[in-house]
Amino acid sequence: MNVQTNLPIDMSKLEKLAEVSVKVGLDLAEGQDLIITAPLEAQPLTRLIARHAYRAGAGIVTTLFSDPEATLERFENGRDGSFDAAPAWLYEGMGKAYANGAARLAIVGEDPMLLSGQDADKVSRANRANSQAYKPAGEKISNFDINWNIISYPTLAWAKRVFPGDTEPMAVAKLAKAIFAASRVAESDPVAAWAAHNANLAARSAFLNGKRFAALHFTGPGTDLTVGLADEHEWHGGASPAKNGIVCNPNIPTEEVFTTPHRLRVEGHVSATKPLSHQGTLIDEIRVQFEKGKIIHAAASKGGDVLNRVLDTDEGARHLGEVALVPHSSPISQSGILFYNTLFDENASCHIALGQCYSKCFLNGASLSKDEIAAKGGNSSFIHIDWMIGSDKVDIDGIDANGDATPVMRGGEWAD
Repeated sequence: MNVQTNLPIDMSKLEKLAEVSVKVGLDLAEGQDLIITAPLEAQPLTRLIARHAYRAGAGIVTTLFSDPEATLERFENGRDGSFDAAPAWLYEGMGKAYANGAARLAIVGEDPMLLSGQDADKVSRANRANSQAYKPAGEKISNFDINWNIISYPTLAWAKRVFPGDTEPMAVAKLAKAIFAASRVAESDPVAAWAAHNANLAARSAFLNGKRFAALHFTGPGTDLTVGLADEHEWHGGASPAKNGIVCNPNIPTEEVFTTPHRLRVEGHVSATKPLSHQGTLIDEIRVQFEKGKIIHAAASKGGDVLNRVLDTDEGARHLGEVALVPHSSPISQSGILFYNTLFDENASCHIALGQCYSKCFLNGASLSKDEIAAKGGNSSFIHIDWMIGSDKVDIDGIDANGDATPVMRGGEWAD
């Protein structure tokens, strides 16, 4: 098989990333089909993944590529009505494949600022239409019906955003090195390294599940926020079983343990500690106020108009679907790199997510209906957008049912 080699990327590590995505990220089953989505530039990685997937006994591997130039053509030349539409037929097909047992792998690497020069209203409308059309397929993922995984590829446009002062080859090489380090494929035995890391995350989750906190209290500069936790919530981190019985690592990299907030029990104010890159806009210095679980005021020094459009996506967009804990000493945080990519940036900091909750973050979540999840406080929305609120200046207490506080994090690090 021909795999492009004239790249400033360590191809042996790229192959390790492909192997990790199949063996650790997906734990692909014998005979299981696989659907991959990827930017066009990521062909060297998609071909290596196909190699390892078929070696693992995959059924059919199907890759769907996105082309940034074609995306720009739509925004620059498409008719206005097209921005209220989405390829529902494609998502219906993907949803049918997932219902029939296919696994899902997303490769990210798009230019985070691709749409920064486009009409913000068109971008917002297109995102809303896409989110609505994708929801039936997306719910198969958010509800963990199937094994799924997200990894990344160092595209040139992304690399130049992260390392603007470097030559193109040097920027790609630096981003590739950072991806490999964060994804643990720079280790001599990446599969073993992931097993040890997953064990550590499982121990953190078990500690928090044993405490059965009713809420978390975040305090720090610009932050005094109480996040009530959903009834019968459950903490997760690293590898976990999907409803099909396969244990997968949804995010590579990952440094978080996470659970579901109660959509009506969030009070106070919070300030973001890192910028949020969202659909071509950098939203910086986010500040929001919660009342009875709902964001009643939101502002940002940059991108505030985009933030408020996001919050108006649907009724659930102003409520939380996730809260996650990440130590300030995480490898991604210590790298000092702003990736402009949530897959990485969320693993540098404690964070919260607007929108859809994960059904798996409940006791016996696999058996719960949508109505039962809602009754326990789970949120529903077309969106799920993480943004960072942790730093070495943020403390977190766990609040029990009696109102007593237990230190969970101090100065951004685990308190125990």
